[in-house]
Amino acid sequence: MLDLLHRLARFLDRPLFPWKKLILGFSIGQYVFESFLSLRQYQVLRRTKPPSVLEKEISQETFDKSQAYGRAKQEFEIINGLWSQIQNIAFVQLDVLPKLWSWTGDLLLKYAPARFSGEISHSIVFVLAFVFIQQILSLPGSIYHTFVLEEKFGFNRQTPKLFVTDLLKTNMLTVALAPPFLAGFLSIIKKTGNKFFFWLWLFTAGLQMFMMTIYPTLILPLFNKLSPLEEGKLKTQVEDLAKRLKFPLHELYVIDGSKRSAHSNAYFFGLPWKKHIVIYDTLIEKSETEEVVAVLGHELGHWSLGHTTRLFGIAQLHFIYIYTLFSVFINNRSLYADFGFLTEHPIIIGFILFSDALSPMDTVIKLLMNVLSRKYEFQADAFARNLGYSTDLAKSLIKLQIQNLSTMDADWAYATYHFSHPHLSERLKALDWTSSEKVAVDEPSVGKTTGRDEL
Repeated sequence: MLDLLHRLARFLDRPLFPWKKLILGFSIGQYVFESFLSLRQYQVLRRTKPPSVLEKEISQETFDKSQAYGRAKQEFEIINGLWSQIQNIAFVQLDVLPKLWSWTGDLLLKYAPARFSGEISHSIVFVLAFVFIQQILSLPGSIYHTFVLEEKFGFNRQTPKLFVTDLLKTNMLTVALAPPFLAGFLSIIKKTGNKFFFWLWLFTAGLQMFMMTIYPTLILPLFNKLSPLEEGKLKTQVEDLAKRLKFPLHELYVIDGSKRSAHSNAYFFGLPWKKHIVIYDTLIEKSETEEVVAVLGHELGHWSLGHTTRLFGIAQLHFIYIYTLFSVFINNRSLYADFGFLTEHPIIIGFILFSDALSPMDTVIKLLMNVLSRKYEFQADAFARNLGYSTDLAKSLIKLQIQNLSTMDADWAYATYHFSHPHLSERLKALDWTSSEKVAVDEPSVGKTTGRDEL
């Protein structure tokens, strides 16, 4: 297999191989395809009647608001995607990468001590500059999405101060964590030669474990507050459920998600032998105790059925696949040359360009992962149903739908490509839900959410 990849690499490492045209062609083609799917979904969002399974649950007013919100999001995605394409074309045609590499190198020579003049230090400064430039270019879209689109539909709870504070904290984390991670990444490649893929995978796997360990205690508190769940009926029922499933529960937390939105969710995290469950305060506020437990029955179903372990294993295989291909193409001089790197061949530049060239294959992998994820979601719903939570889970999903104005139906092609979760109509049908009476009242405040359901 490796021999075949080396032959392919030699074939592609030819003078004047059109890497720029190839990568830009892939990028533009992907945007056109995704825009086509968005237009298909847009037609679904123009329908005037809710799906039959929701006719008794959703008022016409709520359905109309949901459809309008969905259309606004689709319009934003198309325009924002076009802006990203313009940036991408400009970066390539104006040789931004070699110019930025040269500029950051000059900065190091002028201001940094001599010991920081090597490729690793240069790469760190380059990546930080590249990330900040991209952040600045994406800032108008982010501001519009938060303070115009979300505000229009009553979803936004962020203040400008909180928005800026979150941005500053994110940048501080980037500056603190990126340099050691990049230094380790580049050092392994330099010291192990073209056989670096195995050691780089070990480094990445260790890094993932490290981040899972520090995230709840060092990173999450910078943005949200975790509080132990108070004693009471909910805590007792969740602990009983964990014992029933032999789930290694260590702590139950409530997170103050309401400081940014009314989005409701629940999840678990932690090492295999020590798990923590986190419940959004908005989920507790908007749902009955049994409905919250039903949601957690779904989430713990992922653990009990081995979904989280399998997805982690698939992620490791994906890393090995990426690093193995990169080890074959790392010395592709025609790739560097076509992007303006005629004399220097920095590893980090090679990895960025290689990632762009690999994007068509990653699109296929994303599609397959979404198909698998939707399968797992149906299985987790079935798990909760078998625990006796079918009705409560359906009620919770319907309430979240009304609160969030989430997508009630979807074009099959758009959903297959984009959705990692089935939409509500599919989930209710799979749960054999039959409405005998309306389970949720359309509230005057409907719309004051993020419009997402990640359960």
